[in-house]
Amino acid sequence: MHTPVTIIGAGLGGLTLARVLHVHGIPVTVHEAEASPTARAQGGLLDIHEHNGQRALRAAGLYEEFLGIVHQGAQASRIADKDGTVLLDEPDDGTGGRPEVPRAALRRMLVDALPEGTVRWGRKVTGARSLGGGRHEVTFADGTTVTTGLLVGADGAWSRVRPLLSDAVPAYIGRSMIETYLYDVDTRHPESARVVGDGSFSALAPGRGISAHREPDGVLHTYVTVDKERAWLDAIDFTDAEAARAAVAAEFPGWAPGLTALLTDGESAPVPRTVNTLPDDHRWDRVPGVTLVGDAAHLMPPSGEGANLAMYDGAELGLALAAHPDDTEAALAVYEEALFPRSAAAAVEARHVQWLCHGEDAPHSLVAFFTGADPAA
Repeated sequence: MHTPVTIIGAGLGGLTLARVLHVHGIPVTVHEAEASPTARAQGGLLDIHEHNGQRALRAAGLYEEFLGIVHQGAQASRIADKDGTVLLDEPDDGTGGRPEVPRAALRRMLVDALPEGTVRWGRKVTGARSLGGGRHEVTFADGTTVTTGLLVGADGAWSRVRPLLSDAVPAYIGRSMIETYLYDVDTRHPESARVVGDGSFSALAPGRGISAHREPDGVLHTYVTVDKERAWLDAIDFTDAEAARAAVAAEFPGWAPGLTALLTDGESAPVPRTVNTLPDDHRWDRVPGVTLVGDAAHLMPPSGEGANLAMYDGAELGLALAAHPDDTEAALAVYEEALFPRSAAAAVEARHVQWLCHGEDAPHSLVAFFTGADPAA
């Protein structure tokens, strides 16, 4: 089967690209390894930024619909130290430019904005190869293949498309995050609900952190961050939820019980997530008929920009292709010329955000950033 534009990955970047192409009448097919849109949890809230994520949604013709899924009040922000002392407490007064939306709702909105059949679910890619002349062949786990005149890797950190362009592979930065949830918190976990407040909450120290976000329907979504060698994480048996929680909690001696309860009282199995990155200046030489968006192109530490960058990449690539309908290579050159410096700058900023949160001066460095005292802000 031959398709003109083939996107690998139905994450936010790939779907935004597909939607922008659809708006401009360009046929596209998206292949996604997950069996369905609801095959797994899609993560928590995302703050969608004015300068990139919201611009992407406007390009996709979905801005007004996006406003309808905003989780009101979630831009509140609270920062504390390991004793639970609140150092910064900013309510959501409705003037912030980074409205929060549930990732699952945002993804569903993008899927629903595409013609039926655009996304092919249960299509796990095992490899991709060049056929010459800008054409590529993609092989799936079921043994089937597609050939395409334009292949876009929107398939995340461990992209199967990236090797066509670059030898770079993600590297572990020595930081891991453990994810867990509390449910019906106002009734069942009122103290944790009080500690977190209405929006985001972070209790931080050098190399450590407990962060949580209040999500719709009384859910607290927690990420516990620790700076440890990969061997430490690998030695924990996460199939034993209670033992895993205890092992991670042991890294927080002397922390206020109200903080560690966000982990130890967790009602979902803790999920470990390593923090891996590509080089800050990751780029590639122009290869005909293939490019990357999102984490496949510029995997960086968490900073609140990842989803926004992926969506912006998708929108910018879609607009470039629409502007050069008879010259795909010109469109890709325009897209990548802007992509590389944008990504490099965002990666440097992401590392700075990580230092603010987990460096030697945390949490005071992050408070100073928000109050304007940080010279690098």
